Amino acid sequence: MILALRTDKPEAELYLIDSSGHEVSKHAWEAHRQLAATLVETIQAFLQDNDLEASKLTGLIIFPGAGSFTGLRIGTTVANALAYSHLLPIASGEGEEWIADGLTRLQDAQSGQYVIPKYDKEPNITKPKA
Repeated sequence: MILALRTDKPEAELYLIDSSGHEVSKHAWEAHRQLAATLVETIQAFLQDNDLEASKLTGLIIFPGAGSFTGLRIGTTVANALAYSHLLPIASGEGEEWIADGLTRLQDAQSGQYVIPKYDKEPNITKPKA
């Protein structure tokens, strides 16, 4: 099974994809400003609900953006850490058919590689208040 993550917008999405590319399960939740606090536990619960352990995954796909700077940063960090810790290949998928694109890229991916988010603009970092 392949785990796919999308964290570029307020509603985060998780998918389980089988080896033939078919969607087995999907979970979406309004994560918005709670993404960092909910992503890891939601992934764990999603896998458990599908009688699957992270160690049994065969790969990961992530939507790299464009989208929310913080959402993309959190999502790619968690996905890269999960891939690294379980020696899984990881790939990004772009466009409306991001999962299909990611499946194609995953065929050439190897464990130890990582993905980076694609931001559509510079971050808006405000100056600290004096």
